[in-house]
Amino acid sequence: MLSLSARPILLPKPRLRRLLLLRPLSSATAAALTPPTPRTPAIADATPLFLRPPTHPVPHAALEAFRRRAAALVPPSAPHLHRHLRWFLADASNPDHLLRAPLDELEALWLAHVRDRRPFQYVVGNEHWGGLVVAVRDGVLIPRPETEAVLDMVRAVDGFDDGWWADLGTGSGAIAVAVARMLGPEGRVFATDVSEVAVEVARLNVQRYGVQDKVEIRHGSWFKPLEEVKGKLMGVISNPPYIPTDDLPGLQPEVGWHEPKLALDGGKDGLDHLLHLCEGLSSALKPGGFFVFETNGNKQSEFLVDFISTKWSSSFCNVEAVLDFADIKRFVRGYRR
Repeated sequence: MLSLSARPILLPKPRLRRLLLLRPLSSATAAALTPPTPRTPAIADATPLFLRPPTHPVPHAALEAFRRRAAALVPPSAPHLHRHLRWFLADASNPDHLLRAPLDELEALWLAHVRDRRPFQYVVGNEHWGGLVVAVRDGVLIPRPETEAVLDMVRAVDGFDDGWWADLGTGSGAIAVAVARMLGPEGRVFATDVSEVAVEVARLNVQRYGVQDKVEIRHGSWFKPLEEVKGKLMGVISNPPYIPTDDLPGLQPEVGWHEPKLALDGGKDGLDHLLHLCEGLSSALKPGGFFVFETNGNKQSEFLVDFISTKWSSSFCNVEAVLDFADIKRFVRGYRR
């Protein structure tokens, strides 16, 4: 069980995480990669490493010896792991040589990152996203930098700050928490997820940032937990699973081997969940309400814009694809008439 004890909120460090790609690798590269035997370290305390109190003393010499052993594991082909090691030690220790976990546990965590390609975010238990330090763990999708663009889109909606919003498939709760922090006194976010692990982590992040009065986490699939607020929502936001099933084996190992398939697999063409969300929009949004979905990119976005504009031309307007920072048509947004 994650600890929900009150601790100070850590401010984001000025760092750039190595991006985890949600795009297939080349077929040759993918074929050369063999998933390891699952070796997620057995850890008694499920609290994210960066949130644990530093209570484990370690002699300076022992810590330096660990640093050398850890650095020696870094292959020449992965120099970025030296940067990860610096961040890992910064998150795991304090200036008084107190660790947030026993040294043998840190060794196991580092080994899993280097040899098994376990995402660094799962190792330290957080991702820096949207001005937040978001707690994450195995079983919860790691927030991506491109998804931060939805926050700017929300801000641009007239009267957004006092509206009711839905974050469908909330995962870690990153979007829900970030939107809640922008809202006024009447604003509220209803965040849903079918994963019990995601619901637990999202509630942890909601409590850490003190937005319990503005965010309600509900366990369930997409619109199902929101029956009593249908037709009252100012906005619907979702970053659903959108990877075509056949593309999953070719994802970057940190993604395909470790992140939850539930949050990645969008069905044969990647559109299963996106189409379901489109079907529920008209009854969920109030007149003038806004929606934005993240997609797999150009073809998916173009298809959805055409699909919504054609099938529901009387219900929606200003439907368009929006570029991400890599000039990919990553998002689809629009308004309820």
